[in-house]
Amino acid sequence: MTWTIYLSGEIHTDWRDQIEAGARAAGLPVAFSAPVTHHEASDDVGVAILGSEPDKFWHDRKGAQINAIRTRTLLDKADIVVVRFGEKYKQWNAAFDAGYASARGKPLIILHFDEHAHALKEIDAAALAVAKTPDQVVAILRYVIDGGLAGYTDTDDHAR
Repeated sequence: MTWTIYLSGEIHTDWRDQIEAGARAAGLPVAFSAPVTHHEASDDVGVAILGSEPDKFWHDRKGAQINAIRTRTLLDKADIVVVRFGEKYKQWNAAFDAGYASARGKPLIILHFDEHAHALKEIDAAALAVAKTPDQVVAILRYVIDGGLAGYTDTDDHAR
């Protein structure tokens, strides 16, 4: 089986690349999907395709609705959803994706630093794992997908 992993959230760092590289290095049978991460394209897709809007509210709404087609479809197809909250910006879209995934019964891994623990406590409570680094996410995926845990072998009592 190939597991489908949806990578949602912050778009300003290379965390997605780190998880994908780690999964490849571990030989995991995974396929990754994500929202459009080109910020301007995501913001302007509605008016670029459907025509300009003088009111910023409608400009944003057109884009959000078209982006939702992609996001909902890929979230629904995902076996696991990873949501990253970054340091610099508040990712309201990531919070929405986490809530949507939780409501759909998707296994949820949240990725953020300690300073966001209080603000994200409800989202963390809905998650099955909360990680601080992309390497921890890869280790979780490795364990979930193939039962591999660094430092344990099949002869260890703890590995059974």
